[in-house]
Amino acid sequence: MSVNIYYKSTVPKNNLSNLIFFVDEKFNISGLKKYISGTQYSFISDLLKNSDFKKKILSFEISSKKKIILISIKKKNSNSEIENLGAKFYDLFSDQKKNNYNLNSDSLRTQQKNIVGFFLHGLKLKSYIFDKYKTKKIKKNISITVTGRNKPSGEDQLNFKAIEEGTFYARDLVSEPGNILHPDEYAKRLSSLRKLGLKIKIYDQKKLKKLGMNTLLGVGQGSIRGSYLVTIEWKGLRNNSKPLAFVGKGVCFDTGGISLKPAKFMEDMTYDMAGSAVVVGLMKSLALRKAKVNAVGVVGLVENMPGGNAQRPGDIVKSYSGKTVEILNTDAEGRLVLADAITYTEEKFKPKFIVDLATLTGAIIVSLGSEYAGLFSNDDKLSNQLISAGQDVEEKVWRMPLNKNFDKLIDSKNADMQNINYVGGAGSTTAAQFLQRFILNKTPWAHLDIAGMAFSKYGGALNSGGATGYGVRLLNKLIEDNYE
Repeated sequence: MSVNIYYKSTVPKNNLSNLIFFVDEKFNISGLKKYISGTQYSFISDLLKNSDFKKKILSFEISSKKKIILISIKKKNSNSEIENLGAKFYDLFSDQKKNNYNLNSDSLRTQQKNIVGFFLHGLKLKSYIFDKYKTKKIKKNISITVTGRNKPSGEDQLNFKAIEEGTFYARDLVSEPGNILHPDEYAKRLSSLRKLGLKIKIYDQKKLKKLGMNTLLGVGQGSIRGSYLVTIEWKGLRNNSKPLAFVGKGVCFDTGGISLKPAKFMEDMTYDMAGSAVVVGLMKSLALRKAKVNAVGVVGLVENMPGGNAQRPGDIVKSYSGKTVEILNTDAEGRLVLADAITYTEEKFKPKFIVDLATLTGAIIVSLGSEYAGLFSNDDKLSNQLISAGQDVEEKVWRMPLNKNFDKLIDSKNADMQNINYVGGAGSTTAAQFLQRFILNKTPWAHLDIAGMAFSKYGGALNSGGATGYGVRLLNKLIEDNYE
């Protein structure tokens, strides 16, 4: 399914499209008299007497070839409410045979900015389908011509499109099967982003070994595929101000390694690289909209396999930071990838802050389900900015505790630390506490555990099931509101 949006000043003559109008909560249509015929007005007025206004979107068949659609808009709406209306429109009308629509933006009776833009944004986000490997493609299209004065500006259209493309790119990456998007292929795809003006640097195994990134390399050593660290830089400012840094876990497939996962649902572990996909999608969005900010994305790409050379429980490895880690469970691998990536990002780029994202623990799903990502941070300001941004775009986060008393749960008798808490409890917190040890210079840092948010079997408000792209819009909003 594709959605095509066109912008025109006036309604085309001999318009054969279905008509979309905005009305108030009471479905008052008196303002539509100049746009529809008297017969149509009387017909709809009669039908409205017995209509359910709670539905927000009502459709009236004017003829076998034409319908008039009324969308109820409150006086004050959050942007998310408008986006959700757009998504609902998609759900209601995406399977129609006649999918040409004229949206009359002049029918809006509210001064709220960009209602049409957010409505179409929600519709576009909901329309995403991953059918790359289907032999029979879905060929239907929705075509919407927007007329009137309340269209989004050219700049706003560009920004919406950039966010959509970044989100869709993240969803595409997460949706790919593990035999296609292994670390070698992933690194290759990232190199193609140079054409957008992003500076890409790829560190292969040889370079990583020289750098001493042994916790990252240890995770991937059981796979025939390579392991990589990739940096993605966007310089939207002419000055050399400190960049904003985003770090993502990219475990392209996670069997658990020698600590093998159960077979049931292991196929879902293709999405264990969702944190990295969010970082990549965000960086693509920033480049496409020419964001006035300096930013860097860093992703660690590995495959966790139980091969003959795989890392063993009981192994001790030395991280890039110099700290040693005892591996008690090879399925607690994401934190090992992030450990080296976080320290390298802090040392190399000296950023204003670091936000890392990972499908890190099943425990966060037990805690928060699929409603919130877990937020762990050493900085109140950054935490509050993330919470606010999440509320605005309905990609919510919930702050969870960090405390030095948790450290004893990951202290090791044989090394500086161990990679799992075997005492039990606080699984997500001890994982975050582990990561915090690799922030060496007190850089403001936040960890987002997105295990419950990256993938949805049932779909959500703005996605139809599968990869959600959660995090791209959240981090874009964080930057837009606070750092541009």
